[in-house]
Amino acid sequence: MDLAIRGKTALITGAQSGIGLATARQLAAEGVSLILSDLDADALDQAASEIDGDPLCVIADVTHQEEVDALVRQGVERFGAVDIVVHTAGVTGAKGDPLALSDDDYRDAWEIDFFSAVRLARATIPAMRERGWGRFICITSENTVQPYWEEAVYNTAKASLSTFIKNLSYQEAAHGVLCNTVAPAFIATPMTDGMMKQRAEQLGCSFEQAIESFLEEERPGIVAKRRGEVDEVAFVIAMLVSQHASFVNGSNVRVDGGSVISVQN
Repeated sequence: MDLAIRGKTALITGAQSGIGLATARQLAAEGVSLILSDLDADALDQAASEIDGDPLCVIADVTHQEEVDALVRQGVERFGAVDIVVHTAGVTGAKGDPLALSDDDYRDAWEIDFFSAVRLARATIPAMRERGWGRFICITSENTVQPYWEEAVYNTAKASLSTFIKNLSYQEAAHGVLCNTVAPAFIATPMTDGMMKQRAEQLGCSFEQAIESFLEEERPGIVAKRRGEVDEVAFVIAMLVSQHASFVNGSNVRVDGGSVISVQN
C-alpha cells in the first residue's frame, strides 16, 4: 500500500536501534526523507548505513531544549521542513518501592519520557501548523493503563505523556496536525533484552527461559507467548503518519499482543 507520504520529512528520536530504527526503515521505503537522532554517534551512523536514501544523523540530548532546537534547525536546513515527528527515545528508569524511590529517580525518567516530548512539540508543531500538515507520534507503553508496582517512575511519566498528546490533539487537528501515541508491550528491543538478561541471571536460567517465565507470570494477556517484533510496531506508526490515517487523532494505539487485559485505552 502506498502511504502517500513520499517527499515528506520525518524526525525520529531513539533511531539507532529498536522501534526507532525499524520505523526509519519503514518510512524510508515510502520515500520519506529522514532526520535520525540518538546519543551514540557510531551506533547512529551504523543504523543510517542500513537505511535507503541519505538520512541526516544528528546527535542530540532531548533533555535539553537548546539541543532539540538545534536538531530541528539542522533538519530544516537540510530538507526544508519537518513534517513528521516519531519520538521513540525513552528509558524505564529506576525501579522499586514507589515511596522509596528518590525525587531524582522520578525526575530522571520524566526528563526523557515526558519533558522531551514537550520540547520536541515546541520545536516542531508551530511550523507544521503554519504549513497545514503534520504528524506527531510518541511512544508510550502498556504501563499507561496497566501500571506495574515497581515501575512507578516509568508509569507516571508515560501516563502523563499520553495525556499531553491527547491535550495537543484537541487544537492541532484544526490546523492539519494530528497527534497520537502508540503503546507497545514487551517488544524485542535492546531495552527488553536487558530486562530478560537480568531476569535470567536472577533466576539462574537461560535467556529464552527468562522470556518464557516472564510471559507466564507477568504478562498472561499475551496469549501468543512471544515478544512482539519492532517491525510490527513500526508498521502501525507508518500507518498513523500516512495520509490514510487522516481521521485518527488523539488516539492511543496499543500494539501489545493483548497484554492489557482491560478494554480501557
